[in-house]
Amino acid sequence: MENPNNETVNFIEAIINKDNEAGKYGKRVHTRFPPEPNGYLHIGHAKSICLNFGLGNDYKGLTNLRFDDTNPSKEEVEYVKSIEADVKWLGFDWEDREYFASDYFDTMYAYAQELIKKGKAYVDDQTPEQIKETRGDFGTPGTNSPFRDRSVEENLRLFEEMKEGKYKDGEKVLRAKIDMASPNIVMRDPVLYRIMHAEHHRTGDKWCIYPMYDFAHPVEDAIERITHSVCTLEFEVHRPLYNWVLEDWPDTEKPQQIEFARLNVTNMVMSKRKLRQLVELNLVSGWDDPRMPTISGLRRRGYTPESIRDFCQRIGVAKADSVVDIALLEFCIREDLKMKAPRQMAVINPVKVVITNYPEGQTEMVTVENNPENEAMGTREVPFGREIYIEQEDFMEVPVKKFFRMTPGKEVRLKGAYIVMCDEVIKNEDGSIKEIHCTYDPESRSGSGCQRKVKGTLHWVEASTAVDMEIRLYDYLLKPEEEWESKDFLEQLNPNSLVVMHGKGEPAFKTTKPGDHFQFLRQGYFVTDLDSTPDHIVMNRIVGLRDSWAKAQKKG
Repeated sequence: MENPNNETVNFIEAIINKDNEAGKYGKRVHTRFPPEPNGYLHIGHAKSICLNFGLGNDYKGLTNLRFDDTNPSKEEVEYVKSIEADVKWLGFDWEDREYFASDYFDTMYAYAQELIKKGKAYVDDQTPEQIKETRGDFGTPGTNSPFRDRSVEENLRLFEEMKEGKYKDGEKVLRAKIDMASPNIVMRDPVLYRIMHAEHHRTGDKWCIYPMYDFAHPVEDAIERITHSVCTLEFEVHRPLYNWVLEDWPDTEKPQQIEFARLNVTNMVMSKRKLRQLVELNLVSGWDDPRMPTISGLRRRGYTPESIRDFCQRIGVAKADSVVDIALLEFCIREDLKMKAPRQMAVINPVKVVITNYPEGQTEMVTVENNPENEAMGTREVPFGREIYIEQEDFMEVPVKKFFRMTPGKEVRLKGAYIVMCDEVIKNEDGSIKEIHCTYDPESRSGSGCQRKVKGTLHWVEASTAVDMEIRLYDYLLKPEEEWESKDFLEQLNPNSLVVMHGKGEPAFKTTKPGDHFQFLRQGYFVTDLDSTPDHIVMNRIVGLRDSWAKAQKKG
């Protein structure tokens, strides 16, 4: 079976195709992405965004952006704005189809009254603790509330009094009257409305009762005439309740809930509650900290929308939960940037090299390709002179076996420039290297026809024109799981998740702007950070050059 784009279908597309063949919903497809505005979206939400908007696009249907703002104690306008920005950044547009659960509070209240009138809902005076205790467990049926058999008239009156603010938080709730002996604990008279005296970011203090997600969500879908309500697997057990809520909804067409596996990625915290902890405890610099798995964090880290969409496409849509190796995400950003990110020279941990036989006070321009994998990007001129910087790790006074970089008495080539030989190492009083003295072969300039071959080629930066840069080397926020000593994720934070270096870059970096991508030669992919200014350039490492995922695929 194929989808409209003639690709092999996933199980959700197979359901939609079958519905269309049967003429269900008049062959229309209408999906929605329904985030709660109680935090910033993470990479798991990106999968849902790509899936729901992708289905709408593929089937020439519609997709709504809808905010499930039913819990004012945790919701803020800031989160709404961040979600809108994330969806747009990923490349999707909801046009005029942005909705809020709060748009429908009057309709939800009226529908809850109808359920009361039909004897399908009642007001319960039990405390949350009592309700939990009497719900039972998988081996024990629940116990009916002593308030379960109140009259319709009394329930309507009490529900209205709840709405009018006559009761305190937790003093009463509205519950569905289903089956306290149901094998599905979700169906044991779940709470539909609770009292919450809190200011809502859109409705202010108009309401002091708010619908629970399990009641609000199907009603929202029905109001918007959603056809396929796609959600993650943990809601599978809630599907009978979803259908129960809509049994009396006055529409012949009712949405259907379809569950798919949520996204879990190694080395990533995939819980909005835990991410909020990291922010509130100041363990990260904010929701957009480049170590965070939030979409805004990944954006600031330097991931592109194309790479995130590619990642979501590659992992596919499955029915069973699994864990995706973060190496696949890193592969996707490398694949996206390798043809379009210019290669520029930057030295992260610099040591000065003096070419003693090079004329003092003289510089020359050497030609370097902007991207050897994309000739269309052309070349650039880079200054070269008597004093340059190289990476400290590219020099070893007593080399180990197969060390082909700079070492006393051996030649190396400087990228695009000359072959040089280390003659002397000048040290500080503490024994650290102050500078390295070399000589160069004037006849060995790249492109001059010199046939002498050397095993090592180093990147470098000319000292007098070097641009100072703050370079932030990001690693995984969490330690590898095999190193965890407890289940408390706060105790598993990687102490080396951020290392700040002060490096040197070639003059081309002077004009960089936040969001510009580069490959630092032999180092990895980097992006100019939002903190960067013309006077203080800040670069974030996105990912190194090593591609463990691609190598693993080849071996497999």
